[in-house]
Formats: sequence, structure tokens, C-alpha cells
Amino acid sequence: MAEIVVITGLSGAGRSAAAGVLEDLEFYVVDNLPTSLVPTIVELAAKPGAGIDRLVLVSGRNHSELLPHIESLKSSRHRVTVLYLDASTQKLVQRYEATRRRHPFDLDGEGVLEAIERERVALEPVKGAADLVIDTTDLNVHQLKDRIVSSFSETGSTSMQVSIESFGYKHGIPLDADIVMDVRFLPNPHWDEELRPLTGRDEAVRSFVLGDEMTLRFLSHFEALLRDVIPSYQAEGRNYLTIAIGCTGGRHRSVAIVEHLVERLASDDVKALASHRDVDGGS
Repeated sequence: MAEIVVITGLSGAGRSAAAGVLEDLEFYVVDNLPTSLVPTIVELAAKPGAGIDRLVLVSGRNHSELLPHIESLKSSRHRVTVLYLDASTQKLVQRYEATRRRHPFDLDGEGVLEAIERERVALEPVKGAADLVIDTTDLNVHQLKDRIVSSFSETGSTSMQVSIESFGYKHGIPLDADIVMDVRFLPNPHWDEELRPLTGRDEAVRSFVLGDEMTLRFLSHFEALLRDVIPSYQAEGRNYLTIAIGCTGGRHRSVAIVEHLVERLASDDVKALASHRDVDGGS
């Protein structure tokens, strides 16, 4: 049985960069793979003596037609993870303008914006079949590497990996979230002049947020919900779950809640990782 990672997603969102990270983790990488060749490559890699037990397939041409192959792979004896890379349209336009490359979905010369939206619609069913979605809009190459390494460094692990991310609504909802929780109803440390320069990682802000009666009631219910649904996600074959916690700017309340949840879930032997998208630019 091989461990197979299928990398797909929007053109310009970082498929090749993600493949490079997995190659460093000693996966055998087949990049820019035509969709029709997926079964052939998997069959060759599985042959006795091939010496390939960790395989990465990076979708190339016709990747919008990948869904039947994903379904076939997931019904096989192999351990399959579909990684979908997403990014905002604005960021993708900027990346294409910087490289001056033609977008593969720009068939009629309409322009990169129309091509991106056409590809996004075509890939929506593929995104729905993904096990892990990573939004690369605000990630540099080092941050993307950290996300990939944290998700795939444990060979053969079957435990659920939970990523809990804080964000600010004024910066937009993360594209890769499976569960989104709005905590803007909690008291806001931003209005305290002494707490405003701090973040939810500072003890004074954590005490302000976590010491409120409303916060304690919310956490009691939300923690109970997560303990119920995480095993259910895992029972459905999901190995990755991304939970996004949002406040206004992503600097105080959401950060404090994320740090608390990671600590609480760790006590239940749940592998949870904290990340803070807007902590350095929010309020």
C-alpha cells in the first residue's frame, strides 16, 4: 500500500511549490501530470520492485477532469490525500501579472481575471473532494512550507490533524476553513488603551477575554461540539480539519480563543496546531 498525495487547485496557487516541499520529505513527485495518466502512474509505482511507497501526483493539463480519478484512487487500497491549493482572485491576478505567463484557462484571449474565475468554477467539484485545502493568499514560501511539513511529515499517521486559525473579518474569511466561528460578540480588548497594542497571545489579553462569563459559556458549548464532531469527521475518512475563529481584526479575541482551544484539545489527545493569519495587522 502506497501513500499517495494528489496536489491540485488553482493555477498560480502554489502547486509546484507544495510539490517541492513534499519532495524534500522524500516523496516521489510526478509534476504537471495529464489527468488521463493518473491510473498508469499509480499502477507503475505500485509494481513490485518499483521502490515507491510515497507518491505525489501534481495535476497538470485538464485537471478540472480529475474528479473520477480521485474517486477511483480513494476506493483503492492506497492511502490517498487530496491537497487543494486555493488563493484569492486578486492575489492570483497579481501573481500572473508579475510572471507575465498566460493562464491555462485563458483560451480566447479574454484576460487573466476571466480565466481565473472560469477555472475556479470548473474546479469546484474537485475542491469539494479535497481532504486538505490550503489558502495561499497570504502565505509566503516559508509559511507554505511550514503548513505542508506539519501536515505530511508523519508518514502513515492515521490521527486527525486539526488546524485552528484566527482571522479578522475585515480581512476576509479564510478560503480553506471547514468550520468558521464568529467571536465578535465577545468583549473587545481593542477598546482598552492598555490592551490595544497587545495580542491574544499576551497574558493580559487572554485574561480579559477568557475571564468573561460570556466567553466561558461559549467555550463550554463550542468545546463540547468539537469533541462530538471531530471523531465524526475522522470516521468519514477525513485526516485534516481546519477551524477558523474570527473577530473584527484578528488580533485579540480570536487569537486568545485559538490558543485556548489548542491547549484544551491537546488534553483530549487531539493533534491541534494554532495559526494566526492577521495577528500582526488586525485589531
